[in-house]
Amino acid sequence: MAPTLTKFSGPVKMLNLLETCELSIENPGFSCYPWNVSEKLKSLDELKGLIAAAKTKGEIVVFTNGCFDLLHRGHIHLLREAKALGDLLVVAVNSDRSVKLIKGLARPIVSETDRVELIAALEMVDYVLSFDEPDPYHIVSILRPNIIVKGGDWSAAQVVGGDLVQRNGGKVVVVPYLKGFSTTEIIAKIRS
Repeated sequence: MAPTLTKFSGPVKMLNLLETCELSIENPGFSCYPWNVSEKLKSLDELKGLIAAAKTKGEIVVFTNGCFDLLHRGHIHLLREAKALGDLLVVAVNSDRSVKLIKGLARPIVSETDRVELIAALEMVDYVLSFDEPDPYHIVSILRPNIIVKGGDWSAAQVVGGDLVQRNGGKVVVVPYLKGFSTTEIIAKIRS
C-alpha cells in the first residue's frame, strides 16, 4: 500500500498502513494521550498516595468498579458520567477469579489483562487497579473517594462501600442504566 499522510498537532508523519497494523496497542510514538496505558495501572498503595495528594489540592476523587467484560456503550456512558462528577476517576476492575465468583465459570469472556488495558485506554479514566475480591469494600475503605458511582442496576443503598463514602461526607451516585446495553444481554444476543 502507498504511504498515507496523517497530520498530528506537530509535523506531518508518513505512515505505512501495513506497518501500523503491526504496532502494539500501546505505542508512545503514536499516542494522542498524555500518558501511556501502563502508567494508569496502579497498586492500591500507589493509589492511596496519589489520592491523598489530590485531596490535599482540593480535587474531587470519583471511584467506580466493575467486571467490564465485553466493553460496550453502557460502560462508556457510566465512565463519562462518573468522570463528569470530579477531577480524578479511579476504576477498579474485577480480576478473572473475581468475575468467575460473581458471574459463573463461563465468564469472563475477555481476560483481565485485556479488560484492564481497555479501561485504561479510555481518556476519561485516570487510574485503574485490578482486584481479586468479589466486591471493592476493602479498596473503598483504603482510598476513601469523595464520590462512588455505580450503574443503574444498583440502588444507592446497595452500592458496596457507599456507607463508608457517606460517613466521610461523600456521596453515592447511581448513573441511569442504558436499556439494551449490558454484557449479559450482548452474550444472550450472540447465542440466539
